[in-house]
Amino acid sequence: MFVDIAKIKIKAGNGGNGAVSFRREKYVAAGGPDGGDGGRGGNIVFQVDDNLATLADFRYKRKYTAPNGENGSGGRKNGRRGEDLIIRVPRGTIIRETESGAVMADMSGDEPFIAAKGGRGGWGNPHFATPTRQVPRFAKNGTPGEEWEVSLELKLLADVGLLGFPNVGKSTLVSVVSEAKPIIANYHFTTITPVLGVVSLGEGSSFVMADIPGLIEGAGDGVGLGHEFLRHVDRCRLLVHIIDAAGSEGRDPIEDFEIINKELEKFDPELAKRPQIVVANKIDLASDEQLERLEKYFAENGYEYHTMCAPIAEGTSELISAVWNKLQTLPPIKKYETESIPVELFEKQQDKGFSIHVEDDVYFVEAPWLLKILQRTDLDDYESLQYFQRVLNSSGIIDALREKGINEGDTVSIYDLEFDFVN
Repeated sequence: MFVDIAKIKIKAGNGGNGAVSFRREKYVAAGGPDGGDGGRGGNIVFQVDDNLATLADFRYKRKYTAPNGENGSGGRKNGRRGEDLIIRVPRGTIIRETESGAVMADMSGDEPFIAAKGGRGGWGNPHFATPTRQVPRFAKNGTPGEEWEVSLELKLLADVGLLGFPNVGKSTLVSVVSEAKPIIANYHFTTITPVLGVVSLGEGSSFVMADIPGLIEGAGDGVGLGHEFLRHVDRCRLLVHIIDAAGSEGRDPIEDFEIINKELEKFDPELAKRPQIVVANKIDLASDEQLERLEKYFAENGYEYHTMCAPIAEGTSELISAVWNKLQTLPPIKKYETESIPVELFEKQQDKGFSIHVEDDVYFVEAPWLLKILQRTDLDDYESLQYFQRVLNSSGIIDALREKGINEGDTVSIYDLEFDFVN
């Protein structure tokens, strides 16, 4: 089954906790603290796999969790880090954060993408030893791994997209000009999934053509499988619009052409402006009057126009040459730019609360929602720092610290951030 959109939850591993331990050996005086640090949690990593052509696997598994880091132990033994969890997706998959809709990554290249970072391991008690605190009886817990709900959307990577009503000859063209072997039959919707074919014009010269399943009136509103397939035209640099020159199914080819373009406009106005080459297929069944009418219409409307009889490859080589020449003038395949997830998104989660515990005048604050804000705060930027301070106030953390008895100069530890409290 062809599935091109999915929603999943991903959770990176938590960092392991630091250890509280003291060196005790018979002939070693004042051995001191020797607790090891916790290991880092495993990341969630997306990787392109060209053996995949659909997101069908994500229909059956919707939650992915990476292993946690191990806790530290005595003898300054650090915990082992959690292994990364690799999630494989088809090339062309767009990853978005669900609530904000922000694009986290466009999986068009070969570079892996860390979608959720594992939590850092907590420090063992040696890190907290000072001249005045020589026996620290506490350590730091590891930080939580990042957690997201993400949507995956597959947008095929193709230079050329074939448009047209069902049964106009799109699959036949792909089968003739490439090595792709789509199912071809004389009935509607033979093609129920997009098919990619590589068209080669000789050494070093090739392009990818996508056979998009037949569109119908109402596709822009999702009629039939409209939305599912229109999204795969989104990246195409050039559209080749195939019409039935003979109107062999009782439809007017010009009316068909106008209907499909209206559906493109309805789905995405930018898509309707994409360059188009029009191809009249089944010319062996068309009369001279029909062909003259079509040629006149497309000439008057400024479209590049070709004719062919796809099953016997008549006119296909001329079409492919025209497509190649047109592609040389067009920008590369569209790539989605990554977007920042709004920090304010996490501020809404304040009602999830926080916890504070005190060890030797160090006030440890824990709140997973606050960690996400902290990770996106530039502490060297004045406005960013001011925003973080406002969050501490509005969430009630500052008031809670005062209720716990904090004094001026005491240390506040919020995950990886430590600062002296100022009233």
